[in-house]
Amino acid sequence: MIKPDATAKGYIGAILQMINEAGFKIVALKMTRLTDEDARAFYKIHQGKPFFENLVDFMTSGKIVAAVLEKENAVEDFRTLLGSTNPQEAAQGTIRNKFAESISYNAVHGSDSDENAQIESDFFFVEEEVYA
Repeated sequence: MIKPDATAKGYIGAILQMINEAGFKIVALKMTRLTDEDARAFYKIHQGKPFFENLVDFMTSGKIVAAVLEKENAVEDFRTLLGSTNPQEAAQGTIRNKFAESISYNAVHGSDSDENAQIESDFFFVEEEVYA
C-alpha cells in the first residue's frame, strides 16, 4: 500500500516503477480513501497501542494506493525493497530511504507474512478483481 503521505507528494509513479524494476508483477491496483471504520479494521492488530488513534487519523487523511503483487518470495523481497520502518535506518535505494519522512510517515505498507498478505489483499480486493 502506498500511504497518504506518499500519494500527496506525488510519489505513486516513482514507487510503482521501483516495484516493477524489482521484478514484481502488479496483479491488482486501486486508489481509494480509507474511512475511519476501514482504517480501524485494517489496523485492528494495533488497537489499544498508544499510536493507534494517530495511525487511524493519518491513514484516513488522504488517498492510498492498494496493490497486490506477485513474485517468488514476494513478501520477503518486498519487505527488503521497502526498507526499515525508520527511514533514517533504511538501506540506501529502498522505498522508505527515498520517499519516507519519518517512522509515522513512512510512505508504504507491506505485508509481513504470506497469511497477512492474503488477508490484506482480501481487505481491498475481491478474488474476481485480482484474478480475472
